[in-house]
Amino acid sequence: MAGKNAGTKEQQVGFTTEFFQEDCTFTDTGTTPFFILQPHYQLVLSGEEKDGTETELIITVLDDTEEVDGVVTRVVEEEESNDGEVVEVSRNFFVICEETNSVFYFGEEVDVFEDGQVTHPGEWRPDEGDNKAGIIMPGAIMLGSRYFQEIADVAMDQVEIVSMDEVVATPAEVFEHVVKMKETTPLEPGHVEYKYHAKDVGLIQDGNLKLDKAGFI
Repeated sequence: MAGKNAGTKEQQVGFTTEFFQEDCTFTDTGTTPFFILQPHYQLVLSGEEKDGTETELIITVLDDTEEVDGVVTRVVEEEESNDGEVVEVSRNFFVICEETNSVFYFGEEVDVFEDGQVTHPGEWRPDEGDNKAGIIMPGAIMLGSRYFQEIADVAMDQVEIVSMDEVVATPAEVFEHVVKMKETTPLEPGHVEYKYHAKDVGLIQDGNLKLDKAGFI
């Protein structure tokens, strides 16, 4: 997660921040080519970190909805475990714009567990301060497009689509014509993460984590 601070404006140049959400008819349930927002859909990814930690990420589209900034959103839960111990649970708020097929990101609630304490870093909503909803997945995938996923006091993830034809091998299967996204943030200059999305599946690789299974539960 990242936030606004002095000196970020120059780094934001070239990344779209205006998404004309006022022109959208939003739905909290649906499917786009690279993002499935249907209750009970689940992705399970796992992998080994550089320090040897075995990490598992479970992403589940819940039955729950949440009204955010006057919009009814779908709750997507992400549960991350290290060596079998849950270290973070987030509730992310997503909707699909029917006119563009883009998936909007309307903030998140975060619980981080460490040393018996629970903290909430990176929580944000677009109806607080100068925060604005971002795009988690555009309806039209275009090579070289650059846009913000989060526009908030505590979170400013930005993405560039750098490839649309990757081949990615995962424990689940080998995927072709995969979209590769380069994720950065103005708060951490030089920090780069890559995420890979497969058509009709969604996220299949996030850094060192690769897809084990996907489907409805």
